[in-house]
Amino acid sequence: MRSRTVLNLAGLALLPTLVAAVPLCADDSSATARPGKAVDGLVALNPNRTVLLDREGKRLLVKTHVVLREGLLEMLCCPVQTKEHEAILAVDARASVIHAGLVAIGAKPGTPVQYRPDFKPPSGQPIDIFLQWTDAQGKLHRQRAQEWIRYATHRMYVAPFEALPAGLKLPDRDDDLPIRFHAKFKELTWFGPMSTNQRDKLLSLSSDEAYQKAIRKFFTEGRPRQLDAGWVFAGSGFYVDPQTGEKSYLAEGGDLICVSNFPSAMLDLSVKSTDKQDEGLMFEPWTERVPPKGTEVTMELIPVFPKPAAK
Repeated sequence: MRSRTVLNLAGLALLPTLVAAVPLCADDSSATARPGKAVDGLVALNPNRTVLLDREGKRLLVKTHVVLREGLLEMLCCPVQTKEHEAILAVDARASVIHAGLVAIGAKPGTPVQYRPDFKPPSGQPIDIFLQWTDAQGKLHRQRAQEWIRYATHRMYVAPFEALPAGLKLPDRDDDLPIRFHAKFKELTWFGPMSTNQRDKLLSLSSDEAYQKAIRKFFTEGRPRQLDAGWVFAGSGFYVDPQTGEKSYLAEGGDLICVSNFPSAMLDLSVKSTDKQDEGLMFEPWTERVPPKGTEVTMELIPVFPKPAAK
């Protein structure tokens, strides 16, 4: 097994090369489809024009499409043919190009998540993300990316529970009331969102205070809650092949804009969010708010800069 050497991008040693490789202006008026040619004030950073630089507006436009509307999430957006099974959007562009575009408009990368020796959340320039798309009726929409993501509701909820109250008999193998008591682990569990009718039916089974508290907890935690954290420009890192010395940008593997903390993330949430399936991924698409698969969506990536101090 090859040893791995990973370099953080804090020094950004390769980014001047990346930016220089894609001219930010062009004098050839005939090259309208070439990267580097400004059209309507936007500069394409790649040949297929899926990453557009708006220097005046201090934003990066990334052309994506919807690939997932249901299921647990590890990212908002990934490069095509990487992690479409756990990302809402996919983009036909290299992660390194998007990184270079953010740097070109002044965004400063920070540090990806650290798990050892102690947990440290990702850091870096805050990046606002807006999503633009046109619906079947031709109406243009623009929303914050957080509006498309909610805390996962189709998961297991657990409450510590010493013993069932005297006289309480829980439904046995009732799919409509998936509540279980695990005596070995001293836990009461429930799976998925709980309806008002399910809550009331379970509350009617016992007036025990601890039991009532657990049921109300399951009901409250299962309510749809929008993602309430923002993204930071963590910056991913490079893998250096020990034999050839060749450097590879880690986010190319899929970790472009994450909602689970990855050391390879380019953009990551600014809060702790597990990347472990067995712990239960924290987020899922807010399906009713996400347009149909295949819908073209333009992401706006906008660095958030501190406001100048008042004089």
